[in-house]
Amino acid sequence: MSRTRPKLPQWLRTQARRLRETGPGPDAADRREFLALASAFGASAATAYGMLGLPAPAAAQEGTGARPESGPGSNPRRVRIQMLVRDIGDPRSFDWFQAANFTRGWLEYLISYENDGTFRPRLLTDWHISDAADEYTLHVRQGVTWNDGTPFDASDVARNIARWCDRSAPGNSMAGRFDVLIDPGTGRAIDGGITQIDSHTVRLSLPRPDISLIAGMADYPAALVPRDFDAATMLENPVGTGPYLPETLEPGRRAVLVRNDAHDWWGAQEGAGGGAWMERIEFIDTGTDPLAALAAATDGQVDMTHSIEGAYLPAFAALQDWQTHDIRTAATVVIRPNQLAEVNGFRPYADIRVRRALQMAMSNAVLLELGHADVGEIAENHHVSPLHPAYAPMPAPEFDPAQARQLMIQAGMQDFVHELISIDDSWRRNTADAAEALLLDAGIKVRRVILPGPLYWEGWATFPFSTTDWGHRPLGVQTYALAYRSGEPWNEFGWSNPEFDTLLSEALATLDIEARRALMARLEALVREDAVTVQPYWRTLTNHTRPGLVGGAHHIAFEIRPAELRWT
Repeated sequence: MSRTRPKLPQWLRTQARRLRETGPGPDAADRREFLALASAFGASAATAYGMLGLPAPAAAQEGTGARPESGPGSNPRRVRIQMLVRDIGDPRSFDWFQAANFTRGWLEYLISYENDGTFRPRLLTDWHISDAADEYTLHVRQGVTWNDGTPFDASDVARNIARWCDRSAPGNSMAGRFDVLIDPGTGRAIDGGITQIDSHTVRLSLPRPDISLIAGMADYPAALVPRDFDAATMLENPVGTGPYLPETLEPGRRAVLVRNDAHDWWGAQEGAGGGAWMERIEFIDTGTDPLAALAAATDGQVDMTHSIEGAYLPAFAALQDWQTHDIRTAATVVIRPNQLAEVNGFRPYADIRVRRALQMAMSNAVLLELGHADVGEIAENHHVSPLHPAYAPMPAPEFDPAQARQLMIQAGMQDFVHELISIDDSWRRNTADAAEALLLDAGIKVRRVILPGPLYWEGWATFPFSTTDWGHRPLGVQTYALAYRSGEPWNEFGWSNPEFDTLLSEALATLDIEARRALMARLEALVREDAVTVQPYWRTLTNHTRPGLVGGAHHIAFEIRPAELRWT
C-alpha cells in the first residue's frame, strides 16, 4: 500500500508555477529538468506532470497482464534479443550495462529511471526527501519475497546501501554515488547514516545535502542482492526478487533467462509495468560488427536489437515491417588522455599543453559526422548535456590545428607518437579513426591501436590515450561524481582538481536550480580549462523491434527490462 506523497519543497513548487506561467507549455529542456527533480523528490509522474498543467503520458511499456496468444514463429512466449553478452559478478562492480540487462531478470532495483526523465518506484513504493535534502526516508514495498521464499524488507534495503558504501570492495562504483554517506576514515558507511525505522522503512541521515542519491539508486550497478550474496555462485544460486532465472550464460555468445513460475512475483500483482509475459528470453551476441546484427535480423534470428549505430540505420530501416525507435540522450564518447599513465617512463598527458593540443586539433563536428553519421548533437568537451538539469551552455570548443601543433612543439612532444586505442566496433572505431586523421592533419603523430572486446574491456580505465563510451545519466553532477572526482574507480582521466572536488560537493548540496546552474558553469569551465578530455557529441540512440513486440523500445540508459517484454 502506497503512502500519501509528501508535500514538495517550496522551491520546486515555485519552479512549477514559473514554468506554467510561460505557457502554453514549458519547452522540452525545462520540462525534463522539472520532471527529473520533482520525481526525485518523491512526486509521482502524474503529480509532476500535473504541476506543469500537462497530462501524464500513458506508460509506454505497460502491458495488459494477459499471456500472449500470438507471436513470431512457433513460440509466442519467447523473445530473442541482439546484445553483447558480458560476464557478470557483483553488480556494484558492473561497468557495462549489458551485464545488468541479464541479471535484471532476477535482481531488481529500488527505483527506475524513465525516458521522460522521471523516476518510478520499484522495490520502494515511495520516498520522502527533506526540504534540505539531508534526510531520505525510503518506504519499502510490502508483499515482496526473494525467490527462495524469504520476505524482502527494510533490512535488505539497509544492508544493500551499506554494501554500496564499502570503498574496500574492488571496483565498487556505487561508493562514488553514495560518497556522502561514507566515512573517509573507514571507507564504510558513517555511524547513524543508515537506520532501519521499522520493517518497511529506512532512513538515510546525511552529514550534508546531496540531491543525487535517487538517481544513483536507479543506475545499473544498484541491483539489490540477497543476504550472504556470493558473486562466484550467483548463477548456481540465483536468489533475487525478480520473475526470471538464468539458464545459460556464455559471454561473447549467448545468455538465456527462463520465467520462474514457482515464484509469486510482486510485479505481476502490482501492475508495475510488466507481467513477465515471456517464458524465455534469449540474448544473442553477434559481436561488435553491426553487419552481423543486420544479418541476424534479416535471417530472422533475432526479434529485437539492443542499439544500432548511425551509419547502419538506413540498412535497418529497410527491413520489412521492423519498427524503429529513436531517443535523444546524453550518451557519448570521450577521447581522453590519462594524466597518470606512464609511457616509456614518463607521463606525457600530465602536461596541459599536450592535452590542449589534442583538443584544439579535433573538430567535434567532424567527429560527429564521421564517427556517428551525424546522428546526434555536437558537445562542448565538458560532459554535461542540455538534457541534464542545471546544464550551463558553453562556447563551442576552439578548433585550431596550427595552434595545436605549436603547443605540442612547446611541450617538446613534436616527435612523440600518440597511441590512440579503441575497441574494434563501428562507431567508436570510426570516431577514433576520425580523431587520428584530424591529429595527423595538425602535424601530430599518432598510431591507431584497435583491440577486440575482451582486451579492451579489461583495460579500458587505464589506457594512456583511448576512447570510451559513456551512457546517459539523469544528472550532470552524477556523471561528474562518478568519472571526474578525484580517486573514483571510473575516473579514467587520471584527473584530480581540488577546486573541482570542492565545487562538486557544493553543487550536490545545492537545491535551487539556478544557483546550481551557476556552480555547474564553473565546473564545466574547469573541465574545459584543464583540457581533461575531448567529448565531441551526444548520441541519438536507435534500436529496432519486430512487429508486435511491446516493451522493447530503446531506453535512454540502454536498459532492457525482461518483465516488460510481450507480444501483442
